[in-house]
Amino acid sequence: MSPRGLALMGALTLALTACGSAAGSGADKQLTVVMWGGDDQKKAVAAYVEPWAKGKSVTVKQDSPTDYAKFRAQVESKKVSWGVVEVEPNFAVTACKNGWAVKLSKVDTSAVKKELVGECGIPVLEYAFTIGYNTKSFTADNHPKSWAEFFDTKKFPGKRGFWKYATGAMFEAALLADGVPKDKLYPLDLDRAFKKLDTIKQDIVFYETGEQQQQLVSSGEVPLIQAWNGRVFAAAKDGQPVANEWNEHLLSYDQLVIPAGYKGAALAEEWMNAFLADAKGQAAYTNQSAYAPVNPKALEFVQPDVRKELPTEHEAQRAAIIDYTYWAENYDKVTERMNAWMAG
Repeated sequence: MSPRGLALMGALTLALTACGSAAGSGADKQLTVVMWGGDDQKKAVAAYVEPWAKGKSVTVKQDSPTDYAKFRAQVESKKVSWGVVEVEPNFAVTACKNGWAVKLSKVDTSAVKKELVGECGIPVLEYAFTIGYNTKSFTADNHPKSWAEFFDTKKFPGKRGFWKYATGAMFEAALLADGVPKDKLYPLDLDRAFKKLDTIKQDIVFYETGEQQQQLVSSGEVPLIQAWNGRVFAAAKDGQPVANEWNEHLLSYDQLVIPAGYKGAALAEEWMNAFLADAKGQAAYTNQSAYAPVNPKALEFVQPDVRKELPTEHEAQRAAIIDYTYWAENYDKVTERMNAWMAG
């Protein structure tokens, strides 16, 4: 699933032929990009894939959404059509460990934070899990400013929204609310987390997509929600009564990987190098999404009203970076336990 949770569309294949490509070697160069689909993918490809492709006479093809089972099936059947694939870092760790993804030996990652780089994955964006709130239900001065207050339904009454997904930071938020120091979150004390979640279980509403998240908090049906900062930004830009509280936010990010066996792996790595250095291209996407660029140089090209809504501007208020190595090892068992808890 996408961390941005856009409504997942059916598999879409779009051929975007670079201008000026001629028959011969140029026409044979193509790169297939796979992301989460929808308008967000269109914006990303237009911002930092197409400009590079036009200059290199490369044909860009697209597919969506990212599907981990399909990724693995392509690799194991040795019929790989996907080239650069946007994934969650825990999957990147698993894919690298199992030999499903290419180890990126030719990609220069010196421009980005080393903690966001994996052996097989490079970061494509940063986003934050924030406390999103409805500004008609709560004011700028009187709303939860910590996860402890988010869990305080007496002081701040109303439904609470969480992503119906194990890696969606619900457990991290519960532990912070219960007093676990931010530098002691991992490995997660799941017994303690579930016990804390039990205290507000009757008030929890789960969402599955970013669209649902926006609708719930904008309408006031769920006036407090663990949000993705870009979704709240988009809703506020559309005139909805919502805002982000940045204190104790949890940083997340997506990565790009190349499936093992992809014939255009060298070309894919060439584009990755170009992307990491493309400050203006990253900024163009950020200006539309409010998801932070991974190259700090891009920030100087980000509009001031957007920049203040990026996690990079609120590092002092950050609780932690999601530990996806932990999640690569524990995702399945935590998901099973979460599903049983939800059904109970």
